[in-house]
Amino acid sequence: MDGAQRMRTPPSGDALKSALGRFFETLARALESVEVSDDGGRRVPFGTGLARAVDLLVGQTERGRKIMFVGNGASAAISSHQSVDYWKTGGMRAVAFNDPALLTCVGNDFGYPSVFEKPIEMFADPGDVLIAISSAGQSENILRAARKAREKACRVLTMSGFNADNPLRTLGELNFYVPSKSYGHVEITHLSLCHGMLDAICEVFGSPPTRKPS
Repeated sequence: MDGAQRMRTPPSGDALKSALGRFFETLARALESVEVSDDGGRRVPFGTGLARAVDLLVGQTERGRKIMFVGNGASAAISSHQSVDYWKTGGMRAVAFNDPALLTCVGNDFGYPSVFEKPIEMFADPGDVLIAISSAGQSENILRAARKAREKACRVLTMSGFNADNPLRTLGELNFYVPSKSYGHVEITHLSLCHGMLDAICEVFGSPPTRKPS
């Protein structure tokens, strides 16, 4: 029997349990340690930050504004997933600029750093909300998107991770930061934040979200 035919010795059950346990324990710590800051770099309590983000999304939706998601790679997948959930489940106008023709056209004609900046320049209206997602918070196309959104008088929420001083963390009026250098833990936490906000919106404000008279 040659090497290609030999079966690899399976790892012990204890080794697998240990590896899986470490992953989920670390994920739980990442979820519990999310930091929120405002546009002045001031720390905001986690629950308060989420409530303010939800209030922003509901308020701007009630004003007829839309929600835009941008991200690369897994963050692009989160953006597509959440834009669909926010309009299908939440009844909110939400989009992600992830069409292949758009990405390849803008990337070819203007350069990849502009793939989100250019659509925002064209389609964003004052008061729209941009949710900018980047695991490391350093992707030039996401930074440009956030800056262009601010220039267009949009409201900006950011989600980042890795280094605490990443530049994306300074560009939102609310910034959600995951203090982890694991892509998986950062990405799952970003997805959880988006899902949590949407579920809260649907439970409290309905779909589409509407504030009830006090």
